[in-house]
Amino acid sequence: MTPASVHDIRNLALLGHAGCGKTTLLEALLVASGTIGAAGTIERGDTVSDFDPQEKAMGHSLSTSLAHLEWAGHWVNLLDTPGLPDLAGRALTALPAVETAAVLVSAPAGIESGTRRMMEAARDKCRLVVVSKIDAATPASLAALLDELCATFGRECLPINLPSASGDSVIDCFFDPDANREPAFSSVSAAHDSIVDQVVELDEALMASYLEQGESLDPEQLHAPFEQALREGHLIPVCFVSARTGAGVKELLDILGRLMPDPTEGNPPRFLKGEGAAALEVEVAADPERHVIAHVFQVANDPYRGKLGLFRIHQGRISPNTQLYIGDSRKPFKVSHLLRLQGKNQTETPLGVPGDICAVARVDDIHPDAVLHDSHDEDNYHLAPASYPQPVFGLALIPQKHGDEQKLAEALARLFDEDPCLEVGFDHQARQTVVRGLGELHLKIILEQLRTRWNLQFDTATPSVPYRETINGTAEARYRHKKQSGGAGQFGEVALRVESLPRGAGIELGNEVKGGAIPTNFLPAVEKGVRQALAEGALAGFPVQDVRVVLVDGKAHAVDSNEVSFVTAGRHATLEALLGARPVVLEPLVSVTVKVADGNFGEVSAEFAGRRGHLTTTESPASGVTLLTAVLPLAEMEGFEARLKAICAGESEFSITAAGYEPAPQDVQQRLVKSWTGHGSGQ
Repeated sequence: MTPASVHDIRNLALLGHAGCGKTTLLEALLVASGTIGAAGTIERGDTVSDFDPQEKAMGHSLSTSLAHLEWAGHWVNLLDTPGLPDLAGRALTALPAVETAAVLVSAPAGIESGTRRMMEAARDKCRLVVVSKIDAATPASLAALLDELCATFGRECLPINLPSASGDSVIDCFFDPDANREPAFSSVSAAHDSIVDQVVELDEALMASYLEQGESLDPEQLHAPFEQALREGHLIPVCFVSARTGAGVKELLDILGRLMPDPTEGNPPRFLKGEGAAALEVEVAADPERHVIAHVFQVANDPYRGKLGLFRIHQGRISPNTQLYIGDSRKPFKVSHLLRLQGKNQTETPLGVPGDICAVARVDDIHPDAVLHDSHDEDNYHLAPASYPQPVFGLALIPQKHGDEQKLAEALARLFDEDPCLEVGFDHQARQTVVRGLGELHLKIILEQLRTRWNLQFDTATPSVPYRETINGTAEARYRHKKQSGGAGQFGEVALRVESLPRGAGIELGNEVKGGAIPTNFLPAVEKGVRQALAEGALAGFPVQDVRVVLVDGKAHAVDSNEVSFVTAGRHATLEALLGARPVVLEPLVSVTVKVADGNFGEVSAEFAGRRGHLTTTESPASGVTLLTAVLPLAEMEGFEARLKAICAGESEFSITAAGYEPAPQDVQQRLVKSWTGHGSGQ
């Protein structure tokens, strides 16, 4: 089967903190819709979406998985995303593919850090809060959780159904508010009136009819303003469900089909044409008759099955034998097999329409964030850049077997395709491959995948801290490179100025040369030399950032000047100018948020202080719990996770994000400078 129309499709991402019940709910939805006969369990390792051996062993989703079902004439694509904080990037890749973000909140656990993160990340989507595991909570705690949702995420959070007093079902508060059933708390009529009041605020005519004439409104009359309220974040419906008992599962399917947006009703992702400041926003419409535009939101690599690219069709239709371009490629590929996924199972489908989510296999050039299109009119189209957490934890990898370096590089390139928060680099000073991720667990998962999927064996080491350099002033320098060795010599002279820029500004290059003092054909060579100097650093051997370099003058020789001469002159002039502009070493900082019991507040605060950190905020999201946020140097984070577990006896959770760079303390600067000059500066 395949959806016949864009209006039949509902695309939904299941998001939330680890353990909130996303995978279990997906199983219940598949069973309730008749898609599968019996629900799998995480304990048995037989769920549709957690099919990878590593997922089964860990009992957690490690990547986003696609499944689908049919319900009451609607085709529902469901993306089950990882909930572990270290895998947040893999979950966020699902958002451009869906209209609806369903954020699950475990009734026993309440609002967790992953809940907050995903609610914020999905603020541009239509959001639905699903309170799960209601069979494990009391009516009083469910009522308190609903109040907490409103206090945390706004009065827009309104219940669209309520648990029944018996606890074995839920009561609809929108379509049938007159049903004579008693909820566990609150009032069905009050919940109905709250949602209607919220929705009609966006439609003056309906509001007049509702308020002035006292007319009751049919749910179908509210459809358009309901969708508008979802798009604008004016309404965040809250529903209740228990995947274990089935309470609220079919009601959730009805909500998805009748109330959640189809691909023409949601907030579409922004497509741009061009790069940088010159990029212009372009219209992409869910029209099957227009050129194809699809976005690759996930790539999976298997050493035996090849590369699999999952994409959302935003415009046009795709069928087998359709020829598509990948990004700006001039050579198309033919869709030999258009695939529909049900977890690990792949079936061929004859057609993909706007709004549908499909896949292609064994297309080597496909990559994450690629735009697929069938006409050169859409060359240089791309999605507006997404924001992902910056990787801060690092490990150096040293292959145990000589000759495995290339195999390791290829495997890391494949894993880099799968994870937007994985960073792979090479430390030229230490001559080590370095991988960085969002936490120790993230890196542990990556290392296990390298061992099991690519049969690689390696040792690990703590990598060097990614210090940077910058300057605190302005300076000029002139350098003449002149060399005679018989025959044609070498000559190049460069004068330039370096200026400090605000923190985080990066690198800027300027040119104030007048009168052709440096011939135009040598300017790229000067820039190459400048960039070499900025990459190697002038003070302690670290890359330079937040600097503007302006070329002001120079000289050339009609015979002896060449590219090598101007590369050398540009490099040395830059290094000399940097040394004259009060250079400093910057150390990377991280922001750490920890949720602990009140009794551990003092010891955790002392741990921060002992690591040169300072508290920035504290808050109490719930009774007996404190949320602490502190900024610390990355260099002081080694062993923090283990220490936190020891302090809190494992009863804590924390998240970490990059927090920019600041000048390192004087003793650290002196140590780094001494270490570098002791090994030779290379100048």
